[in-house]
Parts: sequence; structure tokens; C-alpha cells
Amino acid sequence: MDAVIAWQRVWVEGASMTPTLLAGDWLLVRHGAQVVPGAIVLAEFRSEPGLLVLKRVTGERAGGWWLASDNARVGSDSRQYGVADVHAVVVWQWCRGPGRRASWRSRWLGRRPPAAPPDGL
Repeated sequence: MDAVIAWQRVWVEGASMTPTLLAGDWLLVRHGAQVVPGAIVLAEFRSEPGLLVLKRVTGERAGGWWLASDNARVGSDSRQYGVADVHAVVVWQWCRGPGRRASWRSRWLGRRPPAAPPDGL
């Protein structure tokens, strides 16, 4: 039987999701979580297999998810690549505080807190 990864840490690169996510932020994603419009997800466009992206869900189309960048001037999204398959939903974000230099802050991005925090994270 294959092991199932329920939780995963993800490092943010690029500016396609600014101002919500900035390069250097860490995210906690949950595999198998319910996907809803407005959620930020770790996904893979069907037209670009192997390329994992962080995008915002805007809806469901053609049996897949339609995704958008928060910063459309910088990022590409479903307008260019079509529907995507969601691998995980972002539930927690760790990012640098004001000025993004020394202090770190975190915030819950999921719909509701998990029953128990994941071990080892």
C-alpha cells in the first residue's frame, strides 16, 4: 500500500500571488482537503504536466478547476493554461512581518482549523 501524504510544507517562489503570498513565504498544504472557490491551492495545469503552481480557485470547469493569479500582471493562470488538477489546499502561511525582514508571523488560510496539528511540522 502506498503511503499518503496528508500535510506538506511548500516554499513560495515568484510574484504571481502577491500581495497574498510573497516569495520566501512558507505554506502548509493539506492533501485531500475540500476545494472551494476562493481557496489558494497547490495544483498542476493539465496542459503543463509536472509544473506545480500556487493559485486561487475561481470555479470548476470541464471536470477540472479554473485558477487565477492574485497578481495577473505577473503570473499566468487558467487563462493561458486551461483547467488544473488540485493536489492540496493551502491552510497555513508563515511570512515575514512588517518590512519582511526579521520577524515572522503566521495566519490560518484554511476554512477551519484541523482537529490536531500535523506531527513534525
